[in-house]
Amino acid sequence: MISYIVYLVDDEPGIRKGISFRLKKLYQITTFPDAESAIEAIKSKQPDLVLLDIGLPGMSGIEALEHIKKNWPEILVIMATAYEDIKTVISAMKLGAHDYIVKPIHMDSLKVTLKNALETIKMRKEIQALQASYIKENLPFFVGKSNAIQDVMNFVDKVAKSPDAPVLILGESGTGKELIASAIHYKSPNYQGPFVTINCASIPKELIESELFGYEKGAFSGAKDSGKKGLVEEAENGTLFLDEVGDLGMEAQAKLLRFLEDGEYYRVGGVKKLRLSLRVVSATNKNMEQMAAQGSFREDLYYRLAVVTIKIPSLNERQDDIIPIANYFLMEFGKKYKKNFQRLSPETQAFLLNYEWKGNIREMKNIIERGVLIGECPELKIEHIGLKMSDKNSVQSRKKEEVNPFGALPEEGIDLNALEEHYIREAYKKSGNNDAKAARLLNMSYYSFRYKKKKFKDL
Repeated sequence: MISYIVYLVDDEPGIRKGISFRLKKLYQITTFPDAESAIEAIKSKQPDLVLLDIGLPGMSGIEALEHIKKNWPEILVIMATAYEDIKTVISAMKLGAHDYIVKPIHMDSLKVTLKNALETIKMRKEIQALQASYIKENLPFFVGKSNAIQDVMNFVDKVAKSPDAPVLILGESGTGKELIASAIHYKSPNYQGPFVTINCASIPKELIESELFGYEKGAFSGAKDSGKKGLVEEAENGTLFLDEVGDLGMEAQAKLLRFLEDGEYYRVGGVKKLRLSLRVVSATNKNMEQMAAQGSFREDLYYRLAVVTIKIPSLNERQDDIIPIANYFLMEFGKKYKKNFQRLSPETQAFLLNYEWKGNIREMKNIIERGVLIGECPELKIEHIGLKMSDKNSVQSRKKEEVNPFGALPEEGIDLNALEEHYIREAYKKSGNNDAKAARLLNMSYYSFRYKKKKFKDL
């Protein structure tokens, strides 16, 4: 059972004593005669809720509310006021007060108000616990502090606030597209709803429509006598994740577009129009914009799916995260196989940093697991992971030696920062001041380009 901390701030000793006595069995309640002492206490230990009188000596209740919401916005504040001060309460609500009660305070009414407010806190804590559990379970993706991945996660936090805006996730194989989709779900208002996944590439095109939207009894040969609910129904009030959405057939694309436009659809073989609410998140490693231009994917559906687009950086674009992720896998597989590995050898680290991660995090996971399985403690050496520094088809540094389009380095050297600025400005100009197109011209992620662009003025 959650034990809530409540601070009561009132200058009348009788009110403090009476409310404290009636609530002490329900909450951890601490009383204060003025706002100043309550704020000092908050600095040391934050409460879940503050019951704050408006008419206080010294710092007023309104001033205290402003200070609390500015510095500790997650704390709920309930204002207490005399009936004639109701206009002041309206001002307090605009400043962030959660609710208010009117003096003289009736305990039954106060208990209901507190219970309703603390239900909000309970839900918030449940969401935080769910998110923490989710991140812990999928830690390899979230490990690291590179600008590339931090930009993605900050953007996910913003996108998740909407319960229904469609999201298209782009990224190479093994970058964690499904993890991002589930992160959006668990951070969204729909987090208590289902998260339903379908791989569009793994289901025959003639069956994908019935899988998505269900079918009625006798809709086709082999259909169940009772009919079947589709995945959109399974995901009602939650999130439907369409992995490899670029593999959808044209008929399914048309029906999906209609559903995204108005939330309505028909089961296969059905005549009854159905309607429901959910969020559709889709993902692909294909160039959807190019497919739409070529006519292999409906352009109108592409733009409907891509109301919000998230490009996940490849592991090669997350150089700062490679060793932390590898160390995480080293520890996890060490536990699994009961081997006490302590570190990666310097040669192994150098190899991992230069390796061309075509399979991204999934590939790294497999390589480290193999190394731990066959290696000897305490150091994971390069021979354990089954690859060599000289592997010409997999090491970026070797590829760069074989093909050097830039020519030899001049004797007098170059100004690398000036060179970078020149090409960023050129790409930005050539793309018509479009960040996404400029990033593609420079063969970098959208987020990396945005980060680098900020360093230069007038862009």
